[in-house]
Amino acid sequence: MIITLIVDSYAQASNGTTMTTRRFAEVLMQHGHTVKIAASTVDNVEPDHAYELGISKIPVLYQVSKSQGFIFAKKNKKVLKEAITGSDVVHFLLPFGCQRLGKKLCDKAGIPTTAAFHLQPENITSTLHMNKLQSINNMIYHRFRRFYNRFNHVHCPSKMIAEQLKEHGYTSNLHIISNGVSSFFQKKEVIKPEALKDKYIILMIGRYSVEKRQDLIIDAIANSKYESKIQLILAGQGPWRTHLESLGAKLTNPPIFGFYNAEELLDVINYSDLYVHASDAEIEAISCMEAFTCGLVPIISDSKISATNQFALDEHNLFEHGNSSSLREKIEYYMEHEEEKKKRSLEYIEYAKQYSIDNCVRQLEEVFQLAIEETKKK
Repeated sequence: MIITLIVDSYAQASNGTTMTTRRFAEVLMQHGHTVKIAASTVDNVEPDHAYELGISKIPVLYQVSKSQGFIFAKKNKKVLKEAITGSDVVHFLLPFGCQRLGKKLCDKAGIPTTAAFHLQPENITSTLHMNKLQSINNMIYHRFRRFYNRFNHVHCPSKMIAEQLKEHGYTSNLHIISNGVSSFFQKKEVIKPEALKDKYIILMIGRYSVEKRQDLIIDAIANSKYESKIQLILAGQGPWRTHLESLGAKLTNPPIFGFYNAEELLDVINYSDLYVHASDAEIEAISCMEAFTCGLVPIISDSKISATNQFALDEHNLFEHGNSSSLREKIEYYMEHEEEKKKRSLEYIEYAKQYSIDNCVRQLEEVFQLAIEETKKK
């Protein structure tokens, strides 16, 4: 197939939707498809398949979104027309301006389309410190619904988000398919850096943002009887870093902050002792999946608007969302039960096999084929 992916950010490797799009594109090409990319910037795409829409620099919105590692694309009609021409199917990753225009152009040209739901309203409202206002979240769901209900087929990375969409009146066929984990992530022997060899390393990977709740991990460690032994690594970037640095300064071992490339991240995962995913809102959390695929045992928030808790194998892998004391208890449990943690590590490696990105992309290909066949019948 000739598949066109339309997404706002593709060159910026600092948000989950971008990374998911890149991985899908790579695997689709491995499967023999031609993949065209239309995005704000496409520096890292083969020239014949790259369609640069330009960056939308709306005052304030541009600065806020950029601080979160996200860039909006322009509604570039000329380039979008070029991108969709000759496509067997066009897949939209987000519900913003360039995608809305792209959908109209595809419908006019009779080109099959599908979409994916990758952005929770809570991700937006948390940035504005308004995530507790459900009326605002509902308003965003309603706004997004106008776009998604124009598709017969929508990809949902988790059952949780599919149920949220149904509750908010989305009527498309919702296909629950994991975003999948690259085969690059696997368990390997890595020696801890010399400076950390005597530390118990707890890792969280994710954007430094309010809804990710890295503050809970810092508080849990601060109140642990093992506080002086623990080293927290927060892998990511984002606007909340200064605040987290201030909170972490009270620890015997202040958190290590850093944005790692794939090779570096694989090493960090494999020399860490425990993974924590404290986020209140999450559609799936590839970072947590990458960690447990390598055998790093996770402790996950039980938040109802986070799908990540679906990966808990028992109660020791869950803590009460927003409760640092609950998180502290789970951390200390695994610190005191090393043999059980080793056993659970092997269980997670086996459990992770179902989330192979190759299998997930094959399921997505079936959705593309459905859209193509339905358009032909019309």
